[in-house]
Amino acid sequence: MSKPALHSPAPDFTAPVIGGDHAAGDTITLSALKGKPVVIYFYPKDDTPGCTKQACGLRDGWKKIAKEAHVFGVSTDSIKSHAKFIQKHELPFPLIADEDKTIVNAYGVWVEKSMYGKTYMGTERSTFIIGKDGRIAAILEKVKPEEHLDAVLAAL
Repeated sequence: MSKPALHSPAPDFTAPVIGGDHAAGDTITLSALKGKPVVIYFYPKDDTPGCTKQACGLRDGWKKIAKEAHVFGVSTDSIKSHAKFIQKHELPFPLIADEDKTIVNAYGVWVEKSMYGKTYMGTERSTFIIGKDGRIAAILEKVKPEEHLDAVLAAL
């Protein structure tokens, strides 16, 4: 699937979430979030070097970004994996488990990747900023993990 276009309605979803104000067993529905923008950042895998650097960057800038938007990380990892990742790195924001790949497909970030000459399917590191109106306000593609926080704050 292709990515949703800028200014188009954000694909809605309901999915398992943990962290922030959410306990194990909770679900989140995108369309139920009202009042401020939503940042959804897609990342390949919990507790890998780049993904950890990206998540810790958001953690370290949490006071700035939390005032501006709801923030959710999304990967195809399980709630159990997310819980360990959150605890290990003291992440203040929730992570969404997309084990069935519904969300990564809806946002067009489940793509063919290659490493060491082998191709495989995986999550493209991309961030979508959804405005109060429920439309895609910005799309940040292939952002370097260490530059992610600044790019998100600039887009908000």
